[in-house]
Amino acid sequence: MTPTLTPRWKTPHEPTYDFTGQVAFVTGASSRMGLATARAFARAGAAVALTDINEEAVNAAAKHLTDEGHQALALVCDVTDEDQVAAAVDRAVETFGRLDMAYNNAGIQIPPADAADESADQFDRVNAVNLRGIWASMKHELRHMRAQGSGAIVNCSSLGGLVGIPGRASYHASKHGVIGLTGSAALGYAPRGIRINAVCSGTIDTPMVRDMIAKGELDRAEAEAHQPVNRLGPAEEIAQAVLWLCSPGAGFVLGVALPVDGGYVAQ
Repeated sequence: MTPTLTPRWKTPHEPTYDFTGQVAFVTGASSRMGLATARAFARAGAAVALTDINEEAVNAAAKHLTDEGHQALALVCDVTDEDQVAAAVDRAVETFGRLDMAYNNAGIQIPPADAADESADQFDRVNAVNLRGIWASMKHELRHMRAQGSGAIVNCSSLGGLVGIPGRASYHASKHGVIGLTGSAALGYAPRGIRINAVCSGTIDTPMVRDMIAKGELDRAEAEAHQPVNRLGPAEEIAQAVLWLCSPGAGFVLGVALPVDGGYVAQ
């Protein structure tokens, strides 16, 4: 079944989609952009598998959606462990019968560091989650999607995948890697009816960003000033970009690294 795009708007920032009968898989789904996207998929009619390393938080997130009357499944998964990723994707398909859309969102930030001083452990840690975790998630999602001959995958990169910022070498390496991974896989799977894209978020008002501000790792006023819209983005605006990329409205869009950054990289 192909989801349809309903040309109706709830607010200026929230188009309405109809994903009834479809199944979505979201990693890092217990909070922030992952939770906002899982909620948006569910409210658009999709059954949603929410995965996260935090068992309590992902169970609570899924329960909130089921209490609203949606189909939701909580799965505990550490994306750095490929076996756990494979098991989570398989469980989602066993539960809901298919896999149509995926948002590979799980990621971490690390403290800024001089490139000459950053440890190998920090480099390995951020790339294990942000890059290898997306590689493993996409790999096992594709195994199901190629069998059914359809699907849409959105990988989470960052404006840090498009530009460089001092003190962020390892983090930006992971996010640049996501874009390369996305483009290569997109070309391989376009002839098979599967579209793969990435979103490159700007500075989003999430608990992780608030924690960076509290620790002095990020200046809020400076971050807002660097985004021409002069504000931080809400997680819901990333969710709407993901849903659009998964919708028929983006049927001719593949292999892109879509900036959703308030104009940051356009400067």
